[in-house]
Amino acid sequence: MTTAPRVTVFIPAFNREALIGESVASVLAQTWQDFELLIVDDGSTDRTCEIVASFADPRVRLVSNGENLGIPRTRNRGLELARGEYIAILDSDDRMRPERLARQVAFLDANPDYTLVGSWGTAIDAKGRPTGRHRIQPTAPEDVDAHLLFRCCISNRSVMARTAVLREYGYDNEFLRCQDYDLLVRLSARHRLGNIPEILVEGRKHPGQITINTPGIGEKLKRRIAARQLDELGIAHGESDLAKHVQLSRTRQSGLSPDRAFLEWAEAWLSGIVAANRRVGRYDQRALAEAAAEVWLKVCGAAIRGGQPRAILRFIAPPLRQGSTAGFRRSLASRVARVFSPARQAVPSAPAGAATGGRG
Repeated sequence: MTTAPRVTVFIPAFNREALIGESVASVLAQTWQDFELLIVDDGSTDRTCEIVASFADPRVRLVSNGENLGIPRTRNRGLELARGEYIAILDSDDRMRPERLARQVAFLDANPDYTLVGSWGTAIDAKGRPTGRHRIQPTAPEDVDAHLLFRCCISNRSVMARTAVLREYGYDNEFLRCQDYDLLVRLSARHRLGNIPEILVEGRKHPGQITINTPGIGEKLKRRIAARQLDELGIAHGESDLAKHVQLSRTRQSGLSPDRAFLEWAEAWLSGIVAANRRVGRYDQRALAEAAAEVWLKVCGAAIRGGQPRAILRFIAPPLRQGSTAGFRRSLASRVARVFSPARQAVPSAPAGAATGGRG
């Protein structure tokens, strides 16, 4: 390949012999063909490199660290080696749908003010079968920015970004987990990030996932990310506040069953965040009010599932309704079924350009 490709698809890999073949095949099946597939192997001790080398396609580029450097350093090496104008990230156990690269290249070409775009996603099981659960994310930059205060709302497996900017920011080597979340938060403070409202990636759920096997590390680092954002708003916080803040958007995953004391704390906490931003102006006020109210709805939903049906009455608490618009109320109403349903329903495809100015 004598000229640089438009896109570098980057897959970091470590001991993924059973799954990486599917990931590579999904990249080679893309409708967009002007790419290189850069795979950085982080010292695998299984047949990962052998499987990658078996793909006889000149666009496949396998690089080995020679030893295990860890996830953030491997991701940073990928940024250094990428030759494409855009870099598309995929995890070594996931798959991309055939139109992913085409949709995201078209979006970034048409929206030069965006630095990064992700997409919605869907889950597959260990054998690659659909589970019926989808990852629906906010789309407009101001909404993404506000939701990042509470959770990582751009799936790393779906990211396509301008390589030069990602290389400038880089991953923090201290973040053995959540390095993608940390990077997104730092980027969002100065750059426009969005999501295409279409399912373009498939995330595999299986026992070997790093996120499943390192929950303690993940929680600690999420608290660190939250602390930095809360400091920008001038909100005082202790370790207890940070622990509960991280739980707010992970009610199902953490098995949270809020009691009255937690509900009272959450109502005051979220209202305080909205009020602090009104003074500081860090986030778009409308977007933050909507994000906080959606989190509040999730907490109330968790309380209801935990046997407190009257918790829904708390959702109409005036502190979280102040400043809301008719559009905000309509947005929340459309989310109720998704928040309370045990499994999200199928989501129809949407044109790539639909993310411009939209809301998730």
